[in-house]
Amino acid sequence: MFYWPVGWNDWTWLLLIPALIITIWAQARVSSTYRKYSKVRVSSGVTGAAFAQTMLRQNGVSGVNIVRIKGEMTDHFDPKNGTVALSEGVYAKDSVAAVAIAAHECGHVLQHEKKYGPMKVRGALVPVTNICSTIAFPLILIGIIFSGFTVLIDIGTWLYLAVVIFQLVTLPVEFNASGRALQNISASGVMTETEQAEAKKMLSTAALTYVAAMLASFLSFLRLFLLSRRSR
Repeated sequence: MFYWPVGWNDWTWLLLIPALIITIWAQARVSSTYRKYSKVRVSSGVTGAAFAQTMLRQNGVSGVNIVRIKGEMTDHFDPKNGTVALSEGVYAKDSVAAVAIAAHECGHVLQHEKKYGPMKVRGALVPVTNICSTIAFPLILIGIIFSGFTVLIDIGTWLYLAVVIFQLVTLPVEFNASGRALQNISASGVMTETEQAEAKKMLSTAALTYVAAMLASFLSFLRLFLLSRRSR
């Protein structure tokens, strides 16, 4: 007989508590750090967009457009259309946070130009991860509803592992982009040593969100795995 443990006899839900705490803590840290360094102006007066253009030019990169987009911390690099999209708080602002974030996104551009291995792997995993994350939970749900299809629970659980792998591969990509950003900031001379230290804090704190996402996805997978074993 099929049995999916729920309720008080299911202790695995406790695994979701640290995942939730880590995620909320990381997001709070990033938000507070961003607000703090958004108020600290760069002594050189360079804006996020201006530094992005300078960084790309100094690295011999052409054909990449710097555009403004709405939202807060919605900055990203889109390799498909060759665009670095900077949010309103980054594009035209001359704060430490703005320059650091713009440099980080340009770090992704340099990764793309130099065919950085982990970035290529992550790009290849995107469609796979999207498919797996979309069908994993429906399969698990069907397996729960129809007691004879426990194999669907196993399939859904292992499909969700793709999310964990994607998050794991994302870590070196993001850390490397921040490293490239700080190197270029230092070489350009647009920040004082104090401002560079502040930029490093900004990027290091932002990286916490990726670490938190990886841990949260792993704990979710672990819970699904344990439940699938107990269902037999």
